[in-house]
Amino acid sequence: MATTPQLFEEPFDADEYIERLAWRTPGGGSKGGAEAFDPKRLLEEFENHIEELKQLDEKIQRRVEKLEHQCHREAKEFAHKVQDLQRSNQVAFQHFQELDEHISYVATKVCHLGDQLEGVNTPRQRAVEAQRLMTYFNEFLDGDLRSDVFNNPEKIKEAADIIQKLHLIAQELPFDRFADVKAKIASKYHDLERQLVQEFTAAQRRGEIGRMREVAAVLLHFKGYAHCVDVYIKQCQEGAYMRSDVFEDTALLCQRVNKQVGEVFQSPETVMAKLIQNIFENKLQAHVKEKLDETRRSDIEQYLKNLYDLYTRTTALAAKLTEFNLGSDKHTFLSKLIKNIFSTYLESYIEMEKDYLRTRSAMILQRYYDSKNHQKRPLGGGSIQELKERIRQRTNLPLGPSIDTHGETFLSQEVVVNLLQETRHAFERCNRLSDPSDLPKNAFSIFLLLVEHLCVDHIDYALEIGLSAIPSADAKNANLYFLDVVQQANTIFHLFDKQFNDHLMPLISSSPKLTECLHKKKEVIEQMEVKLDTGIDRTLNCMVGQMKHILATEQKKTDFRPEDENNVMIQCTAVRRELHPASTLCLICKCHFTRPVTPNQTACSKVCVYVSRQVERVRKSMDGKNVDTVLTELGVRFHHLIHEHLQQYSYSSMGGMLAICDVAEYRKSAKDFRVPLVLQLFDTLHALCNLLVVAPDNLKQVCFGEQLTNLDRNLLHAFVQLRVDYRQARLGRHFS
Repeated sequence: MATTPQLFEEPFDADEYIERLAWRTPGGGSKGGAEAFDPKRLLEEFENHIEELKQLDEKIQRRVEKLEHQCHREAKEFAHKVQDLQRSNQVAFQHFQELDEHISYVATKVCHLGDQLEGVNTPRQRAVEAQRLMTYFNEFLDGDLRSDVFNNPEKIKEAADIIQKLHLIAQELPFDRFADVKAKIASKYHDLERQLVQEFTAAQRRGEIGRMREVAAVLLHFKGYAHCVDVYIKQCQEGAYMRSDVFEDTALLCQRVNKQVGEVFQSPETVMAKLIQNIFENKLQAHVKEKLDETRRSDIEQYLKNLYDLYTRTTALAAKLTEFNLGSDKHTFLSKLIKNIFSTYLESYIEMEKDYLRTRSAMILQRYYDSKNHQKRPLGGGSIQELKERIRQRTNLPLGPSIDTHGETFLSQEVVVNLLQETRHAFERCNRLSDPSDLPKNAFSIFLLLVEHLCVDHIDYALEIGLSAIPSADAKNANLYFLDVVQQANTIFHLFDKQFNDHLMPLISSSPKLTECLHKKKEVIEQMEVKLDTGIDRTLNCMVGQMKHILATEQKKTDFRPEDENNVMIQCTAVRRELHPASTLCLICKCHFTRPVTPNQTACSKVCVYVSRQVERVRKSMDGKNVDTVLTELGVRFHHLIHEHLQQYSYSSMGGMLAICDVAEYRKSAKDFRVPLVLQLFDTLHALCNLLVVAPDNLKQVCFGEQLTNLDRNLLHAFVQLRVDYRQARLGRHFS
């Protein structure tokens, strides 16, 4: 196998190379081949091939050395070439510096020469211009305008430039010698000015923006330039107000004119500001005056609505106009325009708002009372009335005749919604129309009116009437409608509180008036709570009085001491069966005993029905923790009544069991209260009633039971004394 460099090109595998060499050597294959394996021949072939590889290595090494020598020689040549290029670049850079200095020198000479030429040319031009103006001045002096520039309409621009300069010169001439020529120049000046304005007007009507721009540029140096702007503004508004919405028309007009103004005038912001000022001072002010003056005296409600709407739409229009270039302080500019329109109306706004709100609220209330055919009662005042009120609150005595309202609460959510709606509109107008410094004060004055009419004239009046209508505690079949007053007053106050938070707080939250408002609100709440507490307390007394009346009329002295106790059967059963509604569990023998009379026919059942009805009324009338508070108080009084009622009788053995049945029914009613304290009180009372039936020998055991062990011994003794057999059986010694 010939040894060449190509055999060692990548990828090169040494093992494969040796195998290929051995396979090509005769006798170098495997023993199973055509020829026998000859290791000597294979060794000889390997030695020869190694020699060939050494020769190939020497050959390649010589070639590498030759290439390295050639590479070093070319690198030196390239380095010399780079050095030559660097020297050439330095020479070129020096030449450029010299050229730049020369150019700067020449430019300096040229500028100096230009300044000299200008210094010579400027006086010459001035002299030429002065000569030209003197020529035209002589024509005015002679009274014969021969120059074509004054007689050719197409050269009006040049004539305007000349006459403007002559007019300035004429101002410096003495009047006595040049009065005639000054008059002629002034006449020509005004004539050309008028022609230019007419030309500008005609170009504007034709829509020739380029011609308008040229004429405006010429008129810029004339006194009539302002008149030109006025004419432009007037013509812009022709046909712009074809619809009934002046604010929308104004916005569209300004948007359309804004682009044109920038193309025609050199100071578009001034022209645009003057256009907007003209619109505000003429069109908008006239529109506002027309809308407000026609309703200011005849319909104050519509006047306030129109004022709010017009002011809102005007400020919204001003906000749109801020997108145009109106100068550096456009917000102040627009604010002054708005103030000039509405200042006379805004000065008296809050007084008119309060007068309207006061009148409107009084009318709403009066209309409601008229619909009820009710003549409002004077609630009175002064020290005597205050003394009566204090005595009534502390003693619950009805100082004065009780009135019959036939269940009417004199509270109306419709009236309240109307009052709050009017006040909400007043707050919205106040927020928009009041000066920022006066806003908290104005909002507070509106809030005081709301308190006066809603809280005092309506809610407080209804509470006073409700208190006066609460009957005495011993009244029979009394209509205790004050709970309805409480329910409606609670609902109304929630609406009042919502408006306070939603509409008043944002207006006063960052001002000292916040403290006054919160104090006033707290004062109103406390006054109402005092009257509500008084009314609820007196109502609870009436409820207890009604229960007392039922017990007094329905409960007989002999109910708990039947003459023939054998006719009152007590049936004890060991087997569960459907029990009578009045059945209960005996704590002695743990069996059920049944009353022979149905509960609906007893004083107990009537009291329970009445109590359940009153508990339901309390739940409907109160909310939150007030329910539990009132029910707790009612439950305690209910327990106290039953406790005192039971102590009025003496009990036989069978009568004691009947009393236990009654207390069991009362305890069922106590569960409706859902108040643990009340249920605990009746559980204890039920346990006390067991003292009426327990065997004498077991009295001490029962007294030390779980439910009675913590009670006062005198209370336990008092219940034991109610037993008929107390003295006969000498129970006192058993009890002690």
